[in-house]
Amino acid sequence: MYTPQLALIYSRASIGIQAPLVTVETHLSPGLPSFSIVGLPEAAIKESKDRVRSALINSGFEFPTARIVINLAPADLPKDGGRFDLPIALSILAASGQLPIKSLAQYEFAGELALSGHLRPISAVLPLAIATQEQGRTLFIPEDNTEEACLIHTCTVIGAKTLQAVCNHFTDKTKRIEPTISKAFTAKKEDSAPTFEDLSDIYGQTQAKRALEIAAAGRHSLLLIGPPGSGKTLLASRLPRLLPPLDTNASLAVMALHSLKDPGQAVMDLWKKRPFRAPHHTATPAALLGGGNRIKPGEISLAHHGVLFLDELPEFQRHVLETLREPLEAKMVTIARANQHLVFPADFQLIAAMNPCPCGYLGQIKPVCRCTQEQVNRYRGKISGPLLDRIDMYINVPALPQKELLSLITEKRGTETSSEQPLTSHLQERITKAHDIQMTRNGSANAALNPTEIKTHCGLDKDSQGLFLRSIEKWGLSARATHRILKVARTIADLSQAKNISSIHLSEALQYRSIFNMAS
Repeated sequence: MYTPQLALIYSRASIGIQAPLVTVETHLSPGLPSFSIVGLPEAAIKESKDRVRSALINSGFEFPTARIVINLAPADLPKDGGRFDLPIALSILAASGQLPIKSLAQYEFAGELALSGHLRPISAVLPLAIATQEQGRTLFIPEDNTEEACLIHTCTVIGAKTLQAVCNHFTDKTKRIEPTISKAFTAKKEDSAPTFEDLSDIYGQTQAKRALEIAAAGRHSLLLIGPPGSGKTLLASRLPRLLPPLDTNASLAVMALHSLKDPGQAVMDLWKKRPFRAPHHTATPAALLGGGNRIKPGEISLAHHGVLFLDELPEFQRHVLETLREPLEAKMVTIARANQHLVFPADFQLIAAMNPCPCGYLGQIKPVCRCTQEQVNRYRGKISGPLLDRIDMYINVPALPQKELLSLITEKRGTETSSEQPLTSHLQERITKAHDIQMTRNGSANAALNPTEIKTHCGLDKDSQGLFLRSIEKWGLSARATHRILKVARTIADLSQAKNISSIHLSEALQYRSIFNMAS
């Protein structure tokens, strides 16, 4: 027999990238046997009653024949998922006297139970570990989640395979589980090289590679325009290899966002790597921005500190593309629902690709383009002016002449001896130096300069001012466009390690802004 009493167990919910505290309160009282869970639980939690009952019985514990009331406080906070299975089971054991209550006060628990009592991994572990260490408590989670949680070095993490193992930790000193240490894993991941392909795989396209270098150095958005098969997608996929490596804090932020969707090894593989997201052109606004019944981050947030690549840009629905306008400026996305208001970070680098016309061969000698001007205008009109105005650079990616392409393909090209390999290494070195210059001067990449910083760091001499004014008048550039040209010019100057922007730097920046207008 047991003495009915009240038991309190600490756990945490998952609300966006936050992990608010949830207290699991269990009270056992005399009466007809019943099992109730209150505190705004959703379907997965309501179903936990059956999982917990079976897990307790199959783990060798007594399931109380009493009136069981479990409250998940605070009552107005939505709770979902299977993460509350473990704390609910422990609270029942503590309330029924099968576990010592006092020993549980310095722990927080989360984990989904199988009917056998085994613990299954959960999602959103990094936000959980961050919040737990801020409270100075120890985190008890499924063993499969421990490597991810141990990335928060200041958090004490204990992993278990079964409910029985968790209980033995508190009742049998000989079976206590030692905290998990994963420093070796972290060091291994820091030394690992990115898995993205190399620029040496792309034939020719010297101008496009130069544009890619500038975009990588200043984190500028880029639009690639060219016929099918010219290498636009290949160029975009090589960008993460050129970007400076992520620091620890940025990598943790990226992994925290991905852990909301993909628990386990899929998240761990992102350590110190730039995410590269390439959604299909049939993507919906919710897929890009985030949402759903249980709000999760969309593609733009999953590309945080990395690259969002939109191939076949005009094929996206126009209202989907328009949703990018605010996040491109604000570097975050706000999702508002009737009962929830969540903010996800979205500091992504936009790279897009498109054909010059519906058939894709405008400006080519062979095959001949047969699109009318009206068809071309309608095709390009799928992309709004305000969205184009927010893209820093445009670059034409022409198809290589057949003779040149044939000579490049038949030429012997080895990975170690390729003429392009020294270029890639040189680009990485130049980009890293330019990035360091920006971080020392601005504290951020040039693409993030605000108007005050532009005025301070992007000054022009008299010759450059005259050139800039003529270009503004000729193309009717907006204030936003002029700022973006100055940011690109500042990056070009940083790549050459110049203190001031010269007319040469400005001329190249103007060239990347004018190509789309020239193509039209």
